[in-house]
Amino acid sequence: EVQLVESGGGVVQPGGSLRLSCTGSGLPFGNYDMSWVRRAPGKGLEWLSAINEDGSRAWYADAVKGRFTISRDNAKLTMYLQMNDLKPEDTAVYYCNADRGPLYDYWGQGTQVTVSS
Repeated sequence: EVQLVESGGGVVQPGGSLRLSCTGSGLPFGNYDMSWVRRAPGKGLEWLSAINEDGSRAWYADAVKGRFTISRDNAKLTMYLQMNDLKPEDTAVYYCNADRGPLYDYWGQGTQVTVSS
């Protein structure tokens, strides 16, 4: 069974930082492109960032560029999202995704990030 488990969410003040992790099992982790998306209260899914299989390339949405950094450690079957300078509008449930095409598309259960003073 394929599982992706996010962790590292929590409550942080504006300007603070968090590092999210996404650990996979049951799949050849290093063969998957990975991404982070979020869903803010009352809104749809928002794509944030993606990283290719070996971690050599990364892409970011304008909303997080310069504040968030995606990375991965395939030996640890884990992807990360370092989030700095957090803003109240970053409050959302954050999900990780592993993708190798429509038949191989997996999601984690999400981790809550709340940015509030």
